[in-house]
Parts: sequence; C-alpha cells; structure tokens
Amino acid sequence: MGVLYVVATPIGNLEDITLRALRVLREVDLIAAEDTRTTRKLLNHYDIKAHLTSYHEHNRQAKIPILLKALETKDIALVSEAGMPGISDPGYELVLEAVNAGVSVVPIPGASALTSSLAVSGRSPGMVLFLGFLPRSKKERRRTLDPLKSQPYTIVAFESPHRLRSSLEDVVEVLGDRDMTVCRELTKMHEEVFRGKVSQAISHFVEPRGEFTLVIGGARPAENTGDFDKARADLRSLKDRGVKAKEAVALVASAYDIPKRDTYRLWIETK
Repeated sequence: MGVLYVVATPIGNLEDITLRALRVLREVDLIAAEDTRTTRKLLNHYDIKAHLTSYHEHNRQAKIPILLKALETKDIALVSEAGMPGISDPGYELVLEAVNAGVSVVPIPGASALTSSLAVSGRSPGMVLFLGFLPRSKKERRRTLDPLKSQPYTIVAFESPHRLRSSLEDVVEVLGDRDMTVCRELTKMHEEVFRGKVSQAISHFVEPRGEFTLVIGGARPAENTGDFDKARADLRSLKDRGVKAKEAVALVASAYDIPKRDTYRLWIETK
C-alpha cells in the first residue's frame, strides 16, 4: 500500500516551501494537483521532474477511484493551488476516501493563508472560527453571519476581489462595525495588511484586486450579554458610595466578565 502525502505549497512566494516538501515531491510516483499549471511552475523552479495529474472540484468524483487504485502500489502527493490541501478545496474528499480505504495519510505542513493572517493580525488566536470562503449570495452570507453576532470568536474568512466590498457591507450590517484585519496577496509582490474598522476597510478597498483573507474581531463579552448598561449602573452606585476607581473597576470587571480597560472607560464615562 502506498502513502498519500498532503503537501503544503507556497501561497505566493516560491521560497515559502519546506525542504521536506521538496524531497517528497521529488520522491513520489505521482502528484495530484488542483492546478497543474501552478504546480508545474513550482516544480520547474526547483528542477523537479515528476508525473502530474489534475485533481480539482470538477473532476474529483471521477478521479478519486483512479487515485485510490494507484495508491495500492504508489505514493502520491496531493497539492492545492496554494497552501495546505484540504483547506477550502476538494482535497479533503480524497483524504477522507483514502483514510476509509486504509491508506496512510501523512501531512507535510507549510505555508497557510489562515495561520499567516492570524499571525499578523495582532488578535489573540485563542478562539478562532474559520468560515472558509463566504457564500456567494447576499442572503446566504447573512444567514452564515447572523448566528455569530454574539460569539466571542475571532472570525477568519477567505474572499475574492469582486465580492469583497459586498461581503464587508454585510459584515457591518450583521455583526456591526468591528475591528478587523484584511490581508491581501500575502507573500506576493503587492502584499498588503490593512487594520481598522470594517467601515474603513470598505472605504479603503475601492477597487479590490488579489486574494483576500479577513480576520474579524469577535463580539466582546458585554456585547454578548447586553451587560454594559448594568455594569455602568453598578459603577455609578459604587462611585456614589465613595469606592475608589481601582477597586470598583476590579469588582465590576469580574462580575460582568468585561475587560478592565473597557470597565475603566465606563467608570470615566460615569457621572
């Protein structure tokens, strides 16, 4: 029985590939590529002679049985057009069928737009919800976003240039004008990382070009529970009783699970 290697390839800059990935691509019997033209450029850059076959969204049903048959005696590398296979591409279906067939599946990690965007966003990655590509239609996008209004998770999504502005407009209307990071063309010549409010991103990307990854801040605890007004009332009561700011802020922040900096802002606003 052969091995299915799930190999990460560069998301832009051809230097972003591991030595292990290059070795595996040289040694396998066959490379199943989402886009053979993109993969051929990578292989030519590193002078790798390999047999290529296409495996993508439109031929996956016909190709999976063929690739599973080949895996009975051969090692195959699965590569996406960019990044890690199986992340928002049809690679996961081949992986699932290979696992069900008892084939050994080995990950060869590397570049990823998801982790790269999170890393440069400056947001805590403790709780992350990855949506993949947002739905194409406005109705489906809103249906996807609506349950997330009160969730504290950082949201990450991919988006194409021609739908970017309409998707950002839906984010504002459904989730509110949150802080966000927009990563464009990561690792490529025109790489850009924008940080600001969603409304500011809409104004900034007037004629979007390239591939986009959106990192959207989650709902704050007080936004979750509607407790800002209650916290403000408690702070006012404590202030009237002569409690000092430090003690009052600590008490209310703990009671309502609100960050101390936000609680202190409420204290300042309290008259």
